[in-house]
Amino acid sequence: MEKTYRLAKREDFNKVYRYGKSMANHQFVLYYLAQPKLEQFRLGISVSKKVGNAVVRNRLRRMIKEIIRLNKDRMTDHYDYILIARKPAADMDYAQMEKSIFHVIRKASLNKRNELIKK
Repeated sequence: MEKTYRLAKREDFNKVYRYGKSMANHQFVLYYLAQPKLEQFRLGISVSKKVGNAVVRNRLRRMIKEIIRLNKDRMTDHYDYILIARKPAADMDYAQMEKSIFHVIRKASLNKRNELIKK
């Protein structure tokens, strides 16, 4: 994932947690906050130690980044996102994970296709 799409600073994470909204399913929690000044979206990923060891956590992070990288045209711009992986996500394959991530994004009404339907 390119650097411009990353949410990396602690204060940015705290701002999204404090002022943003959240939506969840069994595998993921999505926090999101509108950022009208941004050209595109930014994504932060959080995987707790409860999910597994470092190998499992890094594998999850890499898979999530790749899913978002390949589907960034489906993400609504001008938002900061934080995607938190829960324990059941560790047992998922790529296709299941992709479906689950976009389920939580659709649930939050942040899918670009939903945005086009509203207009």
